[in-house]
Amino acid sequence: MEKFFNLRAEKQEHIIDAAFTIFGKNGYKKASIADIAEQAGIAKGMVLYYFGSKKNLYLYLAELCKKVIMEEMEKGADESVTDFFDRIKMMTDTKIAAMKRYPAVFSFVTSIYYETDEEVREDVQKFMEDSISIRESWVFSKTDTSKFKDDIDPRLIEKFLVWAGEGFASSLPFNGDMHQLNAFTEEFYQCLNVMKKYFYKEEEKNEL
Repeated sequence: MEKFFNLRAEKQEHIIDAAFTIFGKNGYKKASIADIAEQAGIAKGMVLYYFGSKKNLYLYLAELCKKVIMEEMEKGADESVTDFFDRIKMMTDTKIAAMKRYPAVFSFVTSIYYETDEEVREDVQKFMEDSISIRESWVFSKTDTSKFKDDIDPRLIEKFLVWAGEGFASSLPFNGDMHQLNAFTEEFYQCLNVMKKYFYKEEEKNEL
């Protein structure tokens, strides 16, 4: 990896974006080093020279996704926001900011959720567990859950929202154009407002 990090930042990002694109489009098994090299405009041997193997490159990208999203979360975090749904919105905004930095991240992260190849299955499972832990910690660490009705479990709501987002992501033919994503985000935020209206106690609704 040291040889890769010695490259100019622009070339690193070009190679990374190519790898995100190919893995996101084809999944781990069908993605090839040759396709990644062609997408990046470099020789196949150079990809192996920089990363050693396809698996090393794939796992590096997974870790990079977490790093990029965490950096955006830290930049976009506002500890004064304690409302559950507002924190979900804030987290969504940070993910979109990460996608704009690396447009192909969107398809890559989506593909991870459906990856079953034996060579990376355990690593993907660990990635998923870490992502869930980070997300729940970020959403609930500063959240005032007392606003919810007594028979509503906010953790179930959070899981439902994640499933809804993943379901949408899997059906979106993302091509780097943020228009569809922005349209979905607007509708998603409208849904959050509706959920807030019906899942909060009466006194909280009156404050909306």
